[in-house]
Amino acid sequence: MAGVKSNTIYALADESLSHSANHNLCKGVIEERTKHTPVLCSNIQHQQPTEKHNHIPPSWLAIPFILLLCMIASGPLLYEVFWHKHYPKISILLSGLVISYYLFVLHNYIKPTEALMEYIQFISLISALYMASGGILINVNKTATPIVNLVLLWIGAILANFIGTTGASMLLIRPYIRLNQDRIKTYHIVFFIFIVSNVGGALTPIGDPPLFLGFLKGVPFFWTLQHNLLPWLLAILMLSLIFFWLDNRNVVNGKKNIVLSKSSRAIEIVGKRNFIWLLLVILAVFVDPNIFDWVPAIHYHGHDFSFVRELLLLLLAWFSYRYASRIALQSNAFNFAPIKEVVLIFIGIFGTMMPALTLISNFAQSEAGINLITHNSLYWGAGIFSSVLDNAPTYLNFVAATMASQGADILQPSEVYQYAMGQGFANSILRLKSISVASVFFGAMTYIGNGPNFMVKSIAEQLGVRMPAFFNYIVYFAIPFLLPILFLVWLVCFYLQIL
Repeated sequence: MAGVKSNTIYALADESLSHSANHNLCKGVIEERTKHTPVLCSNIQHQQPTEKHNHIPPSWLAIPFILLLCMIASGPLLYEVFWHKHYPKISILLSGLVISYYLFVLHNYIKPTEALMEYIQFISLISALYMASGGILINVNKTATPIVNLVLLWIGAILANFIGTTGASMLLIRPYIRLNQDRIKTYHIVFFIFIVSNVGGALTPIGDPPLFLGFLKGVPFFWTLQHNLLPWLLAILMLSLIFFWLDNRNVVNGKKNIVLSKSSRAIEIVGKRNFIWLLLVILAVFVDPNIFDWVPAIHYHGHDFSFVRELLLLLLAWFSYRYASRIALQSNAFNFAPIKEVVLIFIGIFGTMMPALTLISNFAQSEAGINLITHNSLYWGAGIFSSVLDNAPTYLNFVAATMASQGADILQPSEVYQYAMGQGFANSILRLKSISVASVFFGAMTYIGNGPNFMVKSIAEQLGVRMPAFFNYIVYFAIPFLLPILFLVWLVCFYLQIL
């Protein structure tokens, strides 16, 4: 659930729907949609091409985002001291350059405003979850075996659908590390990111930000459970088998029967009151003007920006920390370093990724892009870009593109519902399913694909676990272990459509 971005990238959808709608309506792809032809054609005729063109960023403006990615990947490995000292300045500087170009050269104030609101929403939620979970101390008094670890990962995968991948990750990462404290390896944390922080949250809109965006746009709440369940089971099963093989080797080659406590209780919890704060944080997520009309909003260029929710989340974050158990905080080695790193790194990511998202969206909704749209290309396209861009806006861009290719408007909840239910659109369910699964699953391919990834990495490092650098994570773990599973999910569930 990291960063529930309820007002994400409306402008991209607004800018690009008219061309693709005209293209398909003229071809008569969906006869049932012809009643909308006059409205769409009218919009095309009255469009101002020059003004639109002036608001489109040049391709070279994506360089700051690429540079930031390269520095995130190489900094901790090649120039660690410089990076840890200066990464806040680098992140803010690169973000400031892109935003300044939008404001003073393109005179595009909508995109920076959207990026700012998305960032505030993201940080508010992730901060509240971090603070609330930090005051909960969970001790698992079991022997650190592969089966026990798997059960904990499965619990996290299921829990992610009720409190989000960020909530489940923040709640369980510390007890998971303590459970394996005498045998902890890098793969323990990496597979935690794979299963709990990403793949696990694919069954409900609460689970991951892309799915929540779909719910806000009009996708039925239980749609994800119905259509994502089999890919979810397949991915969890294969990840579990690989993890069990790795962890069993660790038991065989290392110490056995490592017991952390002699307590008679299997699970001990300190700071139970923070579960109340955690529940309030999850409930606050739904205080959104796009769900309830009575919620006040900031109205700007046709967008309803939430602000009451963010104020609630920040208040809950403060209260959950102020009234948390001091014993729980000390035992969790709680400090603000992990959240500080995420706050500063993602300033750069949100600021610099705007041109990349715009360029991707423009191509996807051009005539050439529309001709490439299938459920297979959507799976790999949404997946690849979700790996290096935030997966929530990536999801929204690809859904807007595939809907526009059939003359539908992502800004109309009734049309989103019809598209999700396959009412009058060809292969729409399979297309939306491919985007939904890919956006969630591929978020685990890099540290920045999903919000909790960076949080888990930072907390693990704070607790003494040596984590791989950005590039090493991809080369040594994501590509050899996760990518083949993502390929098999595509082969079985989308290409062959067996499940």
